[in-house]
Amino acid sequence: MNTDERYLHLLSTTYPTVADAASEIINLEAILNLPKGTEHFLADLHGEHEAFIHVLKNASGNIKRKVGEIFGNTIRESEKKELCTLIYYPEQKLELIKAQEEDLDDWYRITIHQLVRVCRDVSSKYTRSKVRKSLPEEFSYIIEELLHERSDDQDKAAYVAVIVDTIITTGRADDFIVAISNVIQRLAIDQLHILGDIYDRGPGAHIIMDTLRQYHSWDIQWGNHDILWMGAAVGNDACICNVLRLSLRYANLATLEDGYGINLVPLATFALETYGDDPCEDFIPKELKAQNRMDEKTLQLTAKMHKAISVIQFKEEARIFHRRPEWQMEDRCLLESVDLESQTCTINGVKYQLKDCNFPTGLVELTPEEDDLMKKLHHSFRVSEKLRKHIRTILSHGCMYNICNQNLLFHASVPLNADGTLKEVEILGKQYAGRQLMEYVGQLIRAAFQGDTPRELKDYAKDYFLYLWCGKDSPLFDKSKMATFERYFLTDRETFHEEKGYYFQLRNSAEVCDRILDAFGVKGETRHIINGHVPVHAGSGENPIKANGRMMVIDGGFSEAYHTETGIAGYTLIYHSRGFQLVQHEPFTSTQDAILRGTDIKSTTQIVEMSTHRMLVADTDKGEELRAQISDLKDLLYAYRHGIIKEKRS
Repeated sequence: MNTDERYLHLLSTTYPTVADAASEIINLEAILNLPKGTEHFLADLHGEHEAFIHVLKNASGNIKRKVGEIFGNTIRESEKKELCTLIYYPEQKLELIKAQEEDLDDWYRITIHQLVRVCRDVSSKYTRSKVRKSLPEEFSYIIEELLHERSDDQDKAAYVAVIVDTIITTGRADDFIVAISNVIQRLAIDQLHILGDIYDRGPGAHIIMDTLRQYHSWDIQWGNHDILWMGAAVGNDACICNVLRLSLRYANLATLEDGYGINLVPLATFALETYGDDPCEDFIPKELKAQNRMDEKTLQLTAKMHKAISVIQFKEEARIFHRRPEWQMEDRCLLESVDLESQTCTINGVKYQLKDCNFPTGLVELTPEEDDLMKKLHHSFRVSEKLRKHIRTILSHGCMYNICNQNLLFHASVPLNADGTLKEVEILGKQYAGRQLMEYVGQLIRAAFQGDTPRELKDYAKDYFLYLWCGKDSPLFDKSKMATFERYFLTDRETFHEEKGYYFQLRNSAEVCDRILDAFGVKGETRHIINGHVPVHAGSGENPIKANGRMMVIDGGFSEAYHTETGIAGYTLIYHSRGFQLVQHEPFTSTQDAILRGTDIKSTTQIVEMSTHRMLVADTDKGEELRAQISDLKDLLYAYRHGIIKEKRS
């Protein structure tokens, strides 16, 4: 029996008769002619969980737009706002409404009919089967009936009215409203793409991860900050130090302590004992809001902890750089270039003045106290069960890049030469470029977590997380250096400069973008590169659409720390059946504001690229898969009808 025949025998177990195979062909052909599902692209969330969750709930303003289209001038603007808030936060909004609504049954009746209309609209592009799978089990039958029966049909009006009245009289109205609101949220976004950097800066990366673990369909292209946390979780001590340093830098310990149970008491104790008399002025959190959240004593302790872990970080990094000389990063062991007598640091033969010369633990090796502290911190990261779960989730849903519907997604860059050709990067004695580089890096990352990885390769993979964080040929960094030491300890601001790689210098060239797309095998006239990593300064007039539309950079500064720099508070790129839209968000006030006052994220929509025809499932990657399935099923029909395979009738 050849391979094709074995496959058809296997397929026949699922479709045992001609009727079964023919029915599935009819079903798949019908699906091909449905409108394409809506994809949402977000990048660089950086722990801003409230804004992220709100964007998911309002589908980047799409639900508000649909409510406006459905109800037009038939209800007041204030009522539309109330309905939208109810859809976003049904449990909380219901409590407020029940406390002030005089005729609750009447409100229930009107609201349920309104919610059914919205749900009917967002479900219209899906098959009944897909919608059914999105419905909560306890209300599945009822919602399905309401979605497919129109109240304006006189023959069915009484039927629909009785269903709604029964929901109310049996005391299930609240539960039904919560259920159908969640269905609306779910169906408004078919696929969510996260283009990296869930972690650092903001307070709720762990909350974002908890949300994503429950989300129906999403993927992530790993960012440099995600890689840092992955490295910390696998036991890279330099990554652990960087994670702690950034958390202290932004005065954000919530993810570490509340999210993952990392014990910071040993670090606080060590910092007070070692840097008790040091004002640590250059280690005080810079953001005014962060400072305002803390009293003076806490601010001083944070600064001392910040300096303590920074010094240990430079020592831990130097260990790895010396262990991996092929990375050519030993010139970044700058603590070893410090001369305390002259109060200078020598970089590339030039002496620079130090602004901080207090190094009570020395400049090269960890002291016994530092070593003991690192063992405790290492243990705390390694035993955090919740951190392990979240990293496993990132691994199972993620990769270095993704190709989806003629779009190439990655977080930061593809290393290039000065002439725009793909740069070959050496890893373990072999050269990789473009797609092969991304794929091998992804394999190396996974190797660090696998129990069957050979010891030598696993050790290298663990170290390599640091290179991905700050190595000049890392596709997640792609700069000449990370000037962390210089910013903390040197006075000459010229040393702070980090030269960006050629990718960032050439990415506005359509020719270069086409070369990258060709290298990754992305085909089609409307293909694009979509990435984040570098904030777009929209407030200064920078355009996120580059290379004549070939590239879209969607890091609009979700993180509060970037709002003044970018002038906005993030982007969502939406790809629906009619084309691309870029939604530019203003800062989100708070979830409480949204619930109490109905405030929404103010968003401006920019049409990026509209299709000449409404795109169908047939025009997508899914359509290609379905056509292949149809072809296989037709082969099975042929085999049945010509006696090659017998039908399995019961």
